[in-house]
Amino acid sequence: MLALRRCYVLALFGFTMFAASQVATWAIAADPFSAEQFKAQLAAGEFAPASAMARQVQNPRERDALLVELAQAQAAAGGPALAVTTLASVESDVTRNDAVKRVRQAAPARGGAVADFNTLIDLITTTVKPDTWDEVGGPGTVAPFRNGVYVDPQGVLQRVIQPAKTQGLAVARLDALKATDNQDTRRDSALRKVSLPRLEKHLQLMAAAGRRPSEDMLHMAGLEKIQYVMVYPETGDLVIAGPASDWHRDAEGRPVSNASGRPVLQLDDMIVLLRFMKANPTGTFGCSITPTQQGLQKTKAFAEQSSAAPLKPGQRPAWLSKLRSQMGRQTITVQGVDPRTRLARLLVEADYRMKLVGMGLEDGTADVPSYLKLVSAEKGANPPPMDVLRWWFTLKYDAVQATADRDAFEIRGPGVQVLSENEMLTALGERVHTGQSEPLNSEFAQRFTKHFGSLTEKYPVYADLQNVFDMGLVAAMIQSQNLADRVNWHMTCFLDPEQYQVALGPAPQQVETVINHKVINQKFIVVGVSGGVHVQPANFVSNDAIKTDEYGKLKANLVGAKPGDLALDAWWWD
Repeated sequence: MLALRRCYVLALFGFTMFAASQVATWAIAADPFSAEQFKAQLAAGEFAPASAMARQVQNPRERDALLVELAQAQAAAGGPALAVTTLASVESDVTRNDAVKRVRQAAPARGGAVADFNTLIDLITTTVKPDTWDEVGGPGTVAPFRNGVYVDPQGVLQRVIQPAKTQGLAVARLDALKATDNQDTRRDSALRKVSLPRLEKHLQLMAAAGRRPSEDMLHMAGLEKIQYVMVYPETGDLVIAGPASDWHRDAEGRPVSNASGRPVLQLDDMIVLLRFMKANPTGTFGCSITPTQQGLQKTKAFAEQSSAAPLKPGQRPAWLSKLRSQMGRQTITVQGVDPRTRLARLLVEADYRMKLVGMGLEDGTADVPSYLKLVSAEKGANPPPMDVLRWWFTLKYDAVQATADRDAFEIRGPGVQVLSENEMLTALGERVHTGQSEPLNSEFAQRFTKHFGSLTEKYPVYADLQNVFDMGLVAAMIQSQNLADRVNWHMTCFLDPEQYQVALGPAPQQVETVINHKVINQKFIVVGVSGGVHVQPANFVSNDAIKTDEYGKLKANLVGAKPGDLALDAWWWD
């Protein structure tokens, strides 16, 4: 009767009449909170009034505790989807994280909730001819979808050879797919914003519901690069922003933008780097590809012996083949990150293919010829002696700018450069660091750096490396500037391998040697190359290194759609 009388009074004053169910809910919510009544409603399965009672509590910590209790009751009653909806309203990520674990225990998930292929791979290798897989000494191997390279059962890095594209039904099917393209994350955007805490929250909730991350999440809403980092303490959001578009897999299986051809960001890479920088705030990650000492010794001896007499043109292919066999395979070492991750394989692939360009074994661009094309000698002069060139990728940023309040950051510069050094080679095959780079060696490295943009257009692997460098910089920035603490974000899911396991595959251990030759004045010049990737982002995001934006342009990027304006289930916006 009380609810009906209240409704009647409202009607007299010209207000719209409430529906009966709305009136009942409003009447209950107006009463003081009763713990006994709340528990009785949970026991009776009356979840709607219990939810209304919990949400009227003003203290965030107490309200979160009640919502967690409600979600557990919903899951136990066979309503995991309803429980996940309730958990979405829990403000504290730590509380929500613990609740997700309990809800998953109360209502076991139907399938995996982590972004990896290990469970499926284990199922295949234990049920399909178990004695034929590489783990037990057999010839078979299984791994996640390949990008530009893959690792064979012996741990040798191999390039993916793609078949020629065919026309017909396959093309018609892709055209039809484009015609029905959705208008969500797949639409082009000059500036897309992704909230990392909200993305993590939705991963947790999907895990509680027994679901894997969506393609949109794994590809971070189609972001092609990171231009800005934005901090919203009032809503608990830490945002990365940059251009975005629809994507597809290219000939190498790499997810790339339809608009620019650039690879889109990968969630797994971001999580690997967040974990690394959390554990090693000033640390270095990367890889190295190094010739063995024995191989260098044998190669140097063979080259010196061969130089005694000139080779006839018909003998050169056999000679070059024997030369490479002397060197043998080069050793791959990954530092800082798990070598089985996609990120590690990307570092190795980018480094290896840069060396292929340098040795003339893969085409560069008009502005980036191979090192061997740069080598010349005047008539009658001796070519340079054999040595080992060392090229490696490292960071190159013009600046990281920030607002005076450090609530917005802009990343400026290409992010990537190639450095060089000449290493002398002893008769025993020992490499001697000189700390110097000969002019032609430096010229190749400088050309590669200066024209890196054109190389990324021709070879997406280099743009992929650029994205990883940017994500490494952001992960370091989060640590050095205490950005997670400022938005009260604890990364409970991202930092926990048990909650989110990144996709793993075979670790690269060796690769075919990168060595080539050139004939100058009827003499062979033989060049080998080593190097790797060396990334230490902390120096670029220290308090002294970050420059303050004096013109207010960065502040303008905080205006517009803010996290507080978004729906509860949104984690990205334009």
